[in-house]
Amino acid sequence: MWLLPRAQALPDAIDVLRLATIDLSMNLSAVVALAAFAGFWKARTTINPLKPDRASVLVTHGIYRFTRNPMYLSLLLLLVAYASELGSWVAFAGPAVYVVYITRFQIVPEERILASKFGDEFAQYKRRVRRWI
Repeated sequence: MWLLPRAQALPDAIDVLRLATIDLSMNLSAVVALAAFAGFWKARTTINPLKPDRASVLVTHGIYRFTRNPMYLSLLLLLVAYASELGSWVAFAGPAVYVVYITRFQIVPEERILASKFGDEFAQYKRRVRRWI
């Protein structure tokens, strides 16, 4: 995102909105991440996204009642804050690319493993809770 051209800089008139977006996104990211870690800690299951097959429990409480992927959502919020910091409309391509990439190469494979491991429990959870928000 940093390498993207600054030609599409945001107008100074919306600088207050830009600064508020940075502040809100960063703070919300921290809250979401801490809530996600707390959910896994409380359930005493793995937090490693590279080893979803090691999950011993399907975590559906806490923040996981609102989003199936709060850790990825937390990272998305940080990217939104950074794009806002860069002050360029073009920089917002970064968060969009992140969503597409992480969904395709991380979330979908994780969901396949969780579906095979937790069956109907995961299917019901997917129907109740959105992937992102």
